Amino acid sequence: MVNVLVPEFSVRDCAISQAFYCDVLGFCVRYARPEEGFCYLERDGAELMLDQIGLGRDFDDHLSKEHPLGRGVNLQILVKDVAMLANNCATAGVAPYLPLEDRWYRKGKEEVGNRQFVVADPDGYLLRFFEDLGARPHVDHSV
Repeated sequence: MVNVLVPEFSVRDCAISQAFYCDVLGFCVRYARPEEGFCYLERDGAELMLDQIGLGRDFDDHLSKEHPLGRGVNLQILVKDVAMLANNCATAGVAPYLPLEDRWYRKGKEEVGNRQFVVADPDGYLLRFFEDLGARPHVDHSV
């Protein structure tokens, strides 16, 4: 099955980014074109592409070359054991942008829960890994 949305991140060094995604975050390389500074990554159905600036095809006129490249990008990625992944990041010396937390969000007449944490990749793209906590009724505390 083909994923209907696969983001492509422009990165400064594809090898460094690939190592971060694979060694720290548990992604695997589905395929790569190292000569173009490109790789296609996957983790439990979440897919993304990395493309090194200056190699292969670039959209230079639309890119900011200043760090963080990922300014304003925040991807939410479902994982099976978010606490274990947060621990893997800590063990690798990757400080969280947002530490592990349980957070409830109103969705109509209910709230949906996430156990989540956020890390920034080497180019500043924010990755919010989460585990689904289910739903509960929303209680309006404003009255």
